[in-house]
Amino acid sequence: MDTDALDIVRQAFWLVLILSAPVLIVGLVVGLVVSVVQAVTQLQEQTLVFIPKIVSMIGVSIFVLSWLTSVIMEFATELFTWQPGT
Repeated sequence: MDTDALDIVRQAFWLVLILSAPVLIVGLVVGLVVSVVQAVTQLQEQTLVFIPKIVSMIGVSIFVLSWLTSVIMEFATELFTWQPGT
């Protein structure tokens, strides 16, 4: 019983990692690109990176929303149809 609960928690953590990866990777790439542009142009504005990063992360979130919901629904269905000891 304890190993079943630990397995479910492990699967949930792995699912959170997989689902958050696209948004975080896009945020990282956009942040790096804007930082390189700032370094090349010697523009030292600290708040310049936030607007492109937020817009791109929201765009990716909207783009992958159907995939996110289908994966979450599959996981929830698996949890609600789970039988102890299987």
